[in-house]
Amino acid sequence: LDMSCFLRTRKHFEKTENREFMIENGKILVETLVVCCYGKFNPIRGFTIRELEIATNNFDARNVIKDGYAYKFYKGFVEDRTVSVMKFNDILNDGHEDCFNNIIFASKLSSHKNVLKLTGCCLETRIPVIVFESVKNRTLADHIYQNQPHFEPLLLSQRLRIAVHIANAIAYLHIGFSRPILHRNIRPSRIFLDEGYIAKLFDFSLSVSIPEGETCVKDKVTGTMGFLAPEYINTGDFNEKCDVFSFGMLLLVLLTGQKIFDPSRGDEIGAGHYWLLHYVKKCIENNEFDEIVDPIIVSEGPRVGKEKQLQGFRELALMCVCESAEDRPTKVDVAKRLKQIYQHLA
Repeated sequence: LDMSCFLRTRKHFEKTENREFMIENGKILVETLVVCCYGKFNPIRGFTIRELEIATNNFDARNVIKDGYAYKFYKGFVEDRTVSVMKFNDILNDGHEDCFNNIIFASKLSSHKNVLKLTGCCLETRIPVIVFESVKNRTLADHIYQNQPHFEPLLLSQRLRIAVHIANAIAYLHIGFSRPILHRNIRPSRIFLDEGYIAKLFDFSLSVSIPEGETCVKDKVTGTMGFLAPEYINTGDFNEKCDVFSFGMLLLVLLTGQKIFDPSRGDEIGAGHYWLLHYVKKCIENNEFDEIVDPIIVSEGPRVGKEKQLQGFRELALMCVCESAEDRPTKVDVAKRLKQIYQHLA
């Protein structure tokens, strides 16, 4: 059951009553999905809002493990096991669509070990509340940018393994179904790290399947600037190669430890280099790329093959962010290459 196309047709209805019908019908379809899956492969359990209030201590702010504009993730306990509870901001106009997208795509993808596993949802609230498996170590962004003082630095081998995990997950989205699924929002804050630093891709709010007979989806430009492919910004057309571009930017973040946008980078070389990709390209032109490799990676010290592997990592990242989509590798090729790089480091 693929509801993503159905849900996205809500954009064509501007009248309030039509919007309300779409929301209500979407909720009924989600309820049907929950009932159909309950107790079967990849089950989706129905929770009451009271169960989730008890699980999270009334959505106590002290239990927040990810705080975003559209939603919060809470740590919770259900029947003596830890879960992650995704609660959307009630004031969002598109909260229903984002929520339903997460339920539908997560239910499809939960069999993959590097996608955050969906446990169930609560349909008693205006915007359903979603329940996922527990996560131990917050997001990749928290670790890369050291948002928590107790986090241990991520070593090069850990970063490569995380990259392999997410590459495999995205490749599965692209080729594992009759119609490719596009994530459309790949970035460090959309990756949880579980125990052992196993990467878990999440947040399918913007995800969509490419319609049958089409090679891309056309939509208003949305997502995070700096991670968006240039052809998507220019045309609104999004396909698998746009996800590859976003993933390439993720690789550059892993290599440099720098944020996608940082005004301090423009102090000496100009405002255009606020953006990470422009900054990286300028450093490469000046043969200064080694100087912007994350100091944590540098502090690991030299070892046999390290420089060669860093070079391979960098070259792959730059292939992914080629200006021309045709020159970018497929996600399957990216996953294979990353696995080779990681195995040589292990």
